[in-house]
Amino acid sequence: MTRPEKRPERPHFSSGPCAKRPGWEIGVLSEALTGRSHRAAPAKARIQEVSDRSRSILGIPEDWKLGLVPASDTGAVEMVLWSMLGARGVDLLAWESFGAGWVGDVVKQLELPDHRALEATYGELPDLLSVDFSRDVVFTWNGTTSGVRVPNGDWIPADREGLTICDATSAVFAMNLAWDKLDVVTWSWQKVLGGEAAHGMLALSPRAVERLESHTPPWPLPKIFRLTKGGRLNEGIFEGSTINTPSMICVEDAVDGLRWAESVGGLPGLMGRAEANLSAVADWVENSSWAAFLATDPATRSCTSICLRITDDWAKGREEVEVSATIKAAARRLDQEGIAFDIGSYRDAPTGLRLWGGATVESSDLEALLPWLDWAWAEAKSDAG
Repeated sequence: MTRPEKRPERPHFSSGPCAKRPGWEIGVLSEALTGRSHRAAPAKARIQEVSDRSRSILGIPEDWKLGLVPASDTGAVEMVLWSMLGARGVDLLAWESFGAGWVGDVVKQLELPDHRALEATYGELPDLLSVDFSRDVVFTWNGTTSGVRVPNGDWIPADREGLTICDATSAVFAMNLAWDKLDVVTWSWQKVLGGEAAHGMLALSPRAVERLESHTPPWPLPKIFRLTKGGRLNEGIFEGSTINTPSMICVEDAVDGLRWAESVGGLPGLMGRAEANLSAVADWVENSSWAAFLATDPATRSCTSICLRITDDWAKGREEVEVSATIKAAARRLDQEGIAFDIGSYRDAPTGLRLWGGATVESSDLEALLPWLDWAWAEAKSDAG
């Protein structure tokens, strides 16, 4: 087919770290408090600014605790699993690789005997109505590697007995989380805000704080997992202090991302941008002869991690390894052309492509990319024979 002429202005479609916000340049970090102690008053204030702006944009209830923790979203989830689980049985929901990872940690590392893994294949959700909320529940709001999200929080009862622990890293700032149905929410800056890695955010409801102060895990906790001191919540973590030393450059970048989020209309504006990106891809998929959404139900299709599978008749009857090699060749061609970086499907996911559609991506760039996907796939098929 004819090689497209229009190119995306920004070829950054990676699902983490993700595209910086439009107009970002290195000069926005010039006021970073480098060479200062993170415990100095100005540095603590800047860290607290991240929490305050995040709380305001996301509508986090005032009685929740919100703080900066080590090791990105992964660190935030791990410290919660190690600090809170074990007080009652736990239901673990998994429909992609990260949810499956939390199942593995609970089963193989913590070795909790009273657990249930409610799993689904890539593209599907588990049966949400089978979840037992007398138990703790661990789940991802959005499956980053499957492109499948929960449609809302209606399936979670208000009178639940256990805690709901939500890994929301590729959902927060792009989807409307049901805060009244959640007890623990984690994320990182590197997703919808386009921030830098290595730092996580942890939000705790009063019920989660009560669990921390009433439950002592039977296993030792590494220093970076400890949320309590003397049986009480370590309030400093949620008042601008941190467990270990953060990067003040990363903090400055997060503040910049949050200020940008406010400038585009806060959460409604961010959600609108992400949904517009999904809509652009959906219009293309509707007329595609070779690609479809991995998510089978339109109501569960992610507007951030947009995952595509191969439906081309050419692929039917061919070995999976050949199809996989062909789509990888197409993605590699686009990378080399400077059209799209890092759009191959996640290593554990089915063969296909993954396009980041979070708010920092311009719809015009996605629209410019889509004809290139057709071109690259046709070229790769031709080379494969």
